[in-house]
Amino acid sequence: MNNMPLAYGLAMILFAVGLYGVVCKKNAVKIIISLLIMENAVNLFILLIGYRKDGIAPVMVKGQEASEFASMAVDPLAQAIVITSIVIGLSIVALMIAIAIRLYDRYKTFDTSKMKDLKG
Repeated sequence: MNNMPLAYGLAMILFAVGLYGVVCKKNAVKIIISLLIMENAVNLFILLIGYRKDGIAPVMVKGQEASEFASMAVDPLAQAIVITSIVIGLSIVALMIAIAIRLYDRYKTFDTSKMKDLKG
């Protein structure tokens, strides 16, 4: 039985939970956590796209035919994109936390609806 459609659905549900948190919550920390949930859902979805049932690591061994390798190996591009996304996401999270701390220092709250002096 193939469980891939179930895995895609779970990734989409995870994304929807994060989107709900971003749209409906007023606390800056909860918004940051919701953005992290959304990021992890997208990373999971990208990894699922590159998955191949009974796949092998994308490393050729000596004596292996190229056509045999291509039909059995998982897609390494998805893995490379996700590892790059994780590194970029880490720096973005550090920036979001720094901004949240500065907002707390100024307004003494994480509630974004109470921050009246913010100007775009």
